[in-house]
Amino acid sequence: MADTLEFNDIYQEVKGSMNDGRLRVSRVGLMYKNSKTGKVENIAAADLAEGVWRRVALGYGIKLLTRSGHVYKYDGFREMEFEKLSDYFKTNFNVELAEKDLCVKGWNWGSVKFGGQLLSFDVGDQPAFELPLSNVSQCTPGKNEVTLEFHQNDDSDVSLMEIRFYVPPNQDDGGDPVEAFVQNVLSKADVIQATGDAVCIFRELQCLTPRGRYDIRIYPSFLHLHGKTFDYKIPYTTVLRLFLLPHKDQRQMFFVISLDPPIKQGQTRYHFLILLFSKDEDINLTLNMSEEEVEKRFEGKLKKTMSGCLYEMVSRVMKALVNRKITVPGNFQGHSGAQCITCSYKASSGLLYPLERGFIYVHKPPVHIRFDEVNCVNFARGTTTTRSFDFEIETKQGSQYTFSSIEREEYGKLFDFVNAKKLVIKNRGLKEGMKQNYDDYADSDDDQHDAYLERMKEEGKIRENADSDDSGDETDESFNPGEEEDEVAEEFDSNPSASSSSAGSDEEEGEKKEKKKKKPVKTKPAERKPRKKSEGKKQKDPAAPKRPMSAYMLWLNASREKIKSENPGISITDLSKKAGEIWKTMTSDKKEEWDRKAEEAKRAYEKAMKEYKDSAPSESSKKSKKSKEKKKDEKPEKRKQKSSKGSPPAKTPTKPSTESFKSKEFVSSDESSSEESTNKKVRNWIFRMFAESCNIALLNVTVKMVFVYFRDQMKR
Repeated sequence: MADTLEFNDIYQEVKGSMNDGRLRVSRVGLMYKNSKTGKVENIAAADLAEGVWRRVALGYGIKLLTRSGHVYKYDGFREMEFEKLSDYFKTNFNVELAEKDLCVKGWNWGSVKFGGQLLSFDVGDQPAFELPLSNVSQCTPGKNEVTLEFHQNDDSDVSLMEIRFYVPPNQDDGGDPVEAFVQNVLSKADVIQATGDAVCIFRELQCLTPRGRYDIRIYPSFLHLHGKTFDYKIPYTTVLRLFLLPHKDQRQMFFVISLDPPIKQGQTRYHFLILLFSKDEDINLTLNMSEEEVEKRFEGKLKKTMSGCLYEMVSRVMKALVNRKITVPGNFQGHSGAQCITCSYKASSGLLYPLERGFIYVHKPPVHIRFDEVNCVNFARGTTTTRSFDFEIETKQGSQYTFSSIEREEYGKLFDFVNAKKLVIKNRGLKEGMKQNYDDYADSDDDQHDAYLERMKEEGKIRENADSDDSGDETDESFNPGEEEDEVAEEFDSNPSASSSSAGSDEEEGEKKEKKKKKPVKTKPAERKPRKKSEGKKQKDPAAPKRPMSAYMLWLNASREKIKSENPGISITDLSKKAGEIWKTMTSDKKEEWDRKAEEAKRAYEKAMKEYKDSAPSESSKKSKKSKEKKKDEKPEKRKQKSSKGSPPAKTPTKPSTESFKSKEFVSSDESSSEESTNKKVRNWIFRMFAESCNIALLNVTVKMVFVYFRDQMKR
C-alpha cells in the first residue's frame, strides 16, 4: 500500500459553504488545502478518535472526530474508494472507518446528542442532521422550547438563520431539561455572554419598535435590552447609524438606532430600534468604571458622573461606545416651523424628516432612504381631496415609497428642499412656478394628457347634445305646472258664489279641506323637470343611431389584442391602466389618425341622427296629439271655468241655488250618456294625474280628489 493517498476535487463543509480543495492522507495524518483561500488544515494521526463513512448529496463523504472534540467533514468521494480508505485508516491510524447512513425519513421527532462542537439530531440510531455549535450566535430558552440563531454567512446566497427545538417536560426530578439543553449549547457556542458588570443601566425606557418598556444595559461590546417577555443582545458591530429627531410637538425626542442584521422576534425583523423620550425627564448617571478607565477608554467623550436630559445621556453614551455620528435634522423647516412633515405611509400616520443626506420616516414601519439611492421624486395629487398631496420617492432599485396625506401648505417648503438637494423631480416643469400657490398646483396635471379625462369630456359633450335633442322631442303640451296647480285649486274651490249659494255642511267641509290642501299643492317646476327627463330617457327608441366613440376608444379597440399578447394573463383593470399609459406617451402625430377617425364617426352620427329624426315621428307630436284627445273629453263646464280663471270673485256671477255643494268632477245621471262611460272618463283622468304627479304633495292631492269623487257618487 502506498504511503500517501491524494484525492483531488474533495469538498469540505465550512459554515454551510462548499469549497474546492485537495485532501492528502499520509501516515502522519491528514492535510487539506483550500483551493479558494489557500488555507491549510492539518489533522495529526494521534488526534483521530473516530471516522464515519456515509452517503451524502455529493456522492460519499467522511466525518472525522478528534480527541479534542473538533469535527471535520470531507465530501466528494466515490463509492469504490471506501475499501482503500478503510484499510489505510485501520493500518496507519488504528481507526475503524464505520459505515453509517443518514436518516432520510423526514421525521421531526428524535433525540439530541452533543459531541464536541457538534449537535446531532438522531432519529432512532441514524442522524437526521448535524449543527456546528460554533455557528450559533444566540440561544433563547422558552417554557418548553429552545431557539438557536446562527451567524449570517455572507459567502452563501441561502443560509440557515434560526431553528427551534421542542423539549418535552421531564417526568423525573432530575432537573429542567430546557436549562440542560441551553447549558450544553452555551458551553460550545459563539454566543454573546453578559459577563461582568454593565457600564450603565437605563431603567424602563419607552421603546416603539419593538414595542414595550425595556431596561437597557450598556456593556462594553454589546447592548442588552431586557423586557418582561423578550431579551435582545445587540452587538455594537451591527449598529449602522444613530438618529436624534425632535417630535413635532417639541416636547418629545426620538432616538433611532439602525441595525444590520436586524434583531428578530419570531418571524418579525426589526431593522430599527426606536426609543421615545420626554424632554422634561432628567437623570443623574454614574458609570460603573473608575475615572482612569473612563478617561483611557473614552478619551474625554464621557465622564464618570454626568447629569442632564435622559435622551442626551443615552445618545451620548451610545455615540461613545458605537463610535458613530448622530444624525440630526438639517435646515428644513415646515409650514408650522417643525423640522418634520406629518404624513401617512402604508395606512399609518407618522413623521417624515428631510435630512441633509436622506429621508427618514418614523415610526410604523420606519423607513430610511439615502439621497444616493433615490432615482427621482414626484409630487402627486391626493387621491381623496385637494387639501393634501402625495410625495413619491422612487429608488434606483425600482422600489417606490408613497407618503400621502401631506398638508398642502407643506408643498412649497418640501419642493424647495428637494430642488436644493438637486434630486430629479419627475414633474418639475409643472411645479416650478407654483411653489407658494397650491391652487395652481392642484390643476398642475392638466397640461399632461389624461386618456380617461379626454374620453369623459368627449362623452359628456355627446351626452349634452343628445339630451338637448331628447328634451326637444319630449315636450309635452299638456304638462304645465302652473295650469295644473290652478286646476287643483278649482277642484277644491270653496267660494260659495262660484259653486252654490247654500251654506250647508258640505260647503264648510270644502272650506276646511281647501285650507289644508293649498300649501302642498304649490310645487316648483324645477322639481318636476328632472323626473320628466329621466322618464323620457327610458323610452328611447332602440333603433336610434348609436353615439360615436372617442379617438382613445377607437385606438383601444384596435390595440386591445396586441396589448393582451404582449402581457399574457393581464387583467381587465391592468389592461385599461396599461392602455392609458401607452396613450399618454403617444405623440400627437400618432394620435392624429385616431382623431381623424373619431371626427368622421361624429359626422356620420350627426347625419344619421338627422335622417332618423326626419323619418320617425317625434315624441312631442305624439304626446301633443294625446293631450288634444284628452281635452276633447273634458266637459264644457270645465273649459268655461278655466277660461274664467284669474278673474276676481266679485265679478263672478252668482246664481242662487238650493243644491248642495258638488265636486267639479261630479257627473249627474242626466248629463252623462251612461254611467259606464262616465266612470271610464274619470278613470282616465285619474291615471293622467298619477302619471303627471312628480312629488308626494301632488300624489296626496290626487288621492284626496279620488276620495271626494267616490264620496259624491255614494251620496248620489
